[in-house]
Amino acid sequence: MTASPSPGFLKVFLPEPKQRIARPPLLDPHQAAQDPGPSSRTMVGLQPSEVPPTTVVKFLGAGTAACFADLLTFPLDTAKVRLQIQGENPGAQSVQYRGVLGTILTMVRTEGPRSPYSGLVAGLHRQMSFASIRIGLYDSVKQFYTPKGADHSSVAIRILAGCTTGAMAVTCAQPTDVVKVRFQAMVRLGTGGERKYRGTMDAYRTIAREEGVRGLWKGTWPNITRNAIVNCAEMVTYDIIKEKLLDSHLFTAGFCATVVASPVDVVKTRYMNAPPGRYRSPLHCMLRMVAQEGPTAFYKGFVPSFLRLGAWNVMMFVTYEQLKRALMKGPGTAGISVLNKASRLPGPERTSPPWGCRPTHGTEPCTVADLRN
Repeated sequence: MTASPSPGFLKVFLPEPKQRIARPPLLDPHQAAQDPGPSSRTMVGLQPSEVPPTTVVKFLGAGTAACFADLLTFPLDTAKVRLQIQGENPGAQSVQYRGVLGTILTMVRTEGPRSPYSGLVAGLHRQMSFASIRIGLYDSVKQFYTPKGADHSSVAIRILAGCTTGAMAVTCAQPTDVVKVRFQAMVRLGTGGERKYRGTMDAYRTIAREEGVRGLWKGTWPNITRNAIVNCAEMVTYDIIKEKLLDSHLFTAGFCATVVASPVDVVKTRYMNAPPGRYRSPLHCMLRMVAQEGPTAFYKGFVPSFLRLGAWNVMMFVTYEQLKRALMKGPGTAGISVLNKASRLPGPERTSPPWGCRPTHGTEPCTVADLRN
């Protein structure tokens, strides 16, 4: 009769059966959208669009989206500049502009079809350097100002962050704004009209040579004031309603910004475009404008300014959100896909949490907060 192996023998020479730790199934994103609740907590297997964008992604996305919006709304900006400087020197002005459409049509008829896009290259330079800082760094500056442990940023902190990024952007991008305004204000009658600047880079060199390096930063203070107003109206309003991205809200933000910032914008445009010696300071420009043309001059170009700012806001912010999602689907999120695949592996591979994840909810699956800890 053969003796049966003892339990000790089995324990020593036979491997123990592998035990699987039960884990709740991964939540389908569509199910999470339809059935929110405790089980709809965001899993480690993040979809690429749910990955928080980095500062670099925001920086590049904001500049690119602003350039796209500028391409579509630049004729309105040029019409605004022409209307703002109209009446500044009546004796030297041979063309009169009336209304938004009338201004654009007059420019096309007298200067050619490319005239509404005069200064576009400098405008794109401006947006890549200006919007990247003003909008792309807004969240980072807001987080810097927010006290540690606070759940949300107050309106005052958001306004402070908007003013800070606006001032930083103007300081860096002011030369591009000066060149853009000079091109937009330059009237060239006929296709062979006289050109003061041969191109954008020549304009930078000419201004620096004739007016000094300070000439490229002409009108910095009124521009900082104007952009502090616009940036607070745009960014703070958008930040508050970002979860409910409504076009009407963005147009409302653009209208409020135009009403408040238009007087400063007119002074900024005239001062930057003026030849050396015409105005002693932005204040002198403002007082002279009121004395010669009355207080209504502060709102010259209001309609194209509002139309451009409202349309620009909608196009820019919608494009900005889509670019952030698209950029976060790139190679930088490959690790998220690996985690997602690892969490679906059968057998003992699922007994340990994914790399870098320390679950704080017992048997609950790892959350985004766990992954960051």
